[in-house]
Amino acid sequence: MSLGNASTPKVFILLGFSDHPWLEMPLFIMVFAAYICTLVGNISIIVVSKVDPHLDSPMYFFLSNLSFLDLCFTTTTIPQLLWNLWGPDKSISYGGCVAQFYMFHFLGATECILLAVMSVDRYMAICKPLRYQAIMDRRFCVSLVAVAWISGLVNSLLQSSLTIQLPLCGNNKVDDFLCEIPVMIQMSCVDTTFNVTMLSLVGTIFTLVPLSLILLSYGFIVATVLRIRSSTGNKKAFNTCGSHVFVVSLFYGPVICMYVQPSGTKSQDKDKLMALFYSVVTPMLNPFIYTLRNKDMKGAVRRLLGKDGRELGEPVSTGPLNPRMVTTGNHLCQRVLRDLKPVAHGPVDFHFLHPTPHT
Repeated sequence: MSLGNASTPKVFILLGFSDHPWLEMPLFIMVFAAYICTLVGNISIIVVSKVDPHLDSPMYFFLSNLSFLDLCFTTTTIPQLLWNLWGPDKSISYGGCVAQFYMFHFLGATECILLAVMSVDRYMAICKPLRYQAIMDRRFCVSLVAVAWISGLVNSLLQSSLTIQLPLCGNNKVDDFLCEIPVMIQMSCVDTTFNVTMLSLVGTIFTLVPLSLILLSYGFIVATVLRIRSSTGNKKAFNTCGSHVFVVSLFYGPVICMYVQPSGTKSQDKDKLMALFYSVVTPMLNPFIYTLRNKDMKGAVRRLLGKDGRELGEPVSTGPLNPRMVTTGNHLCQRVLRDLKPVAHGPVDFHFLHPTPHT
């Protein structure tokens, strides 16, 4: 399908919610507020993760990628949706429509893989803590993220290239608020069995396979956590993973309904609500979920805002030394030194690191 083809419209009409005109202005206000929250929240996570050395770990490297992904994901669709909700013009150019469904599926498939990568990171941190730093080094983390982005790109090129070849026979009315592959397939005037089959097959691979890996990882995590006798340890482990589980539930639920469920059992209104949820609501909630349930992130935000009296990168002060603690430490060192004398072949030195007093 090309621009020169007579059956290809030069402009598409995004019907969106035009059959409910009373809903457009309230939706505009809510979507605009959600978009601002998404921008502020995700940009804040990226900035805090980059400037605070306390967050220099694989977990926050993956979280920064997820935030950047959500920024791109929402920017692909929300500005056009706001434009269509604001006024009577519901049109989008052919090039804009094609670019939208290319990017939308590229970023959506990438997020499916990235969430699975984050679950593997949590599995390694909790189930293999002694080997965590050795395995999850910088190069390996970058490789995992690269696999997620490249996989999403391959999926988009495959699905979008198949869809763009379908003739539309002049049909230019898109019964959705964005150009999305399932809707574009339904607009075609030829047999689309192959396209629908490929969409379901690839959709299953990019949703159910990562989801199975996530469930498997968290199955091992739960088994490991239940073996921890300390209630504090249990709480800390569950808090670490709880935010990720919640994000996975918010994202995968609508996606499975959209791309795995047979097309004959779906209604278009339901699809619009699902698409609105995972393209607007989920990216907005992600920053709040990760920051409100994460003490490290909340501490980093306070340090960035200067509300705890310390500069970024300054070691956490333990306060003045307790004389009783110093005396106890000296006795302990003398005892260890006495035990080491029979086997020591040279002097044994003990060095105390005195914290810098808080000013």
